[in-house]
Amino acid sequence: MHVGYGVAFQNPRNAISDSEVYRNELRLCEMAEPLGFDSVWSVEHHFDDYTMCPDVLQFLAYMAGKTSRVQLGSMVVVLPWHDPVRVAEQISMLDHVSNGRFILGLGRGLARIEYEGFRLDQNEGRNLFVEYAELILNALEKGYIEGGKYTKQPRRDIRPFPGRSFKGRTYAAAVSPESMPIMAKLGVGLLVIPQKPWEAVKQDFEVYHRVWREVNPSKPAPKPLSGGFCFVDENKDRAEEMAMKWIGAYYHTAMRHYEMTSQQFGSHKSYEFYSHVGKYIAKHGLDGAAADFARLMPWGTPEQVLEKISFIKDTIDARGVMLNFSYAGMPFEEAERNLKCFVKHVLPELKKLETEDIADPSPLPMPEHARIATPA
Repeated sequence: MHVGYGVAFQNPRNAISDSEVYRNELRLCEMAEPLGFDSVWSVEHHFDDYTMCPDVLQFLAYMAGKTSRVQLGSMVVVLPWHDPVRVAEQISMLDHVSNGRFILGLGRGLARIEYEGFRLDQNEGRNLFVEYAELILNALEKGYIEGGKYTKQPRRDIRPFPGRSFKGRTYAAAVSPESMPIMAKLGVGLLVIPQKPWEAVKQDFEVYHRVWREVNPSKPAPKPLSGGFCFVDENKDRAEEMAMKWIGAYYHTAMRHYEMTSQQFGSHKSYEFYSHVGKYIAKHGLDGAAADFARLMPWGTPEQVLEKISFIKDTIDARGVMLNFSYAGMPFEEAERNLKCFVKHVLPELKKLETEDIADPSPLPMPEHARIATPA
């Protein structure tokens, strides 16, 4: 089974300096390859203490230079916040400097603070995501970018020309049921963050696979990847106490960042699904919602963590997981202990689980138009 290491760069309530957060988190990230992880991941966020990784591709370029084997995943690049031509260029460059180790993860974003910070109308979030995703994915296969109702991009080459196909190694985060047909039509796999009942997730996947078969009848859908917040300890009682404390604290940071209890949450066009989350929190309270979120995550003794990850694998037919071990302001020593306990007791067993590998990228030929010498 593919097992990735995730990093969030959180600094809740600015408890320490951002410099110290980065020093500690990079120390852990640089352990991932020698400890046997298959990939390193981070996610893009802006403007507050929730996740301080405003440029996930820049971070992954750093990790490309620090590693030689692990793959490098974006979970996610939030497309509406970027110029698609620049994203296509950055992706191509990162894939070249990492020798084809990049796994592309895309998303549309949810937080009001971020959309307003970029001076964007969040009501257009889904439309921008779909158009930018189509432009970028086509550019990565053809070597040039062109078109778009909103973008009106004149045709320009992507240089360096993409050297490997991104088909089979592109994923998108999808939470709302309405996103499932969109991702299937884009031809991308799914990134799943456990945050709602697994029965509801299975229903979403039924829609995704039905639409995939309609639009891509000749090839199977990529098997999904699942993220998660992990806490493992050999002592059962300590594992539960620390998991509920730190994973619950993480969800409190998410509720603050996304303003889940505000009337505006879930009020924008194509974000209506999220209003149900606000209603759930209103019914169960902040602590109750955080505890329910924590219960979805892989924590406990090594045996319990292995059982929970195996359940996720079997439920959605996942090919891999990307796990966070340091979050919510957890002290470095506790995060390191958590990570090393997982590596010692759980990781070797996960490696025994049979799953479909993330496809090696297929080489792309030089674009036809680029083979003709340009006149002097």
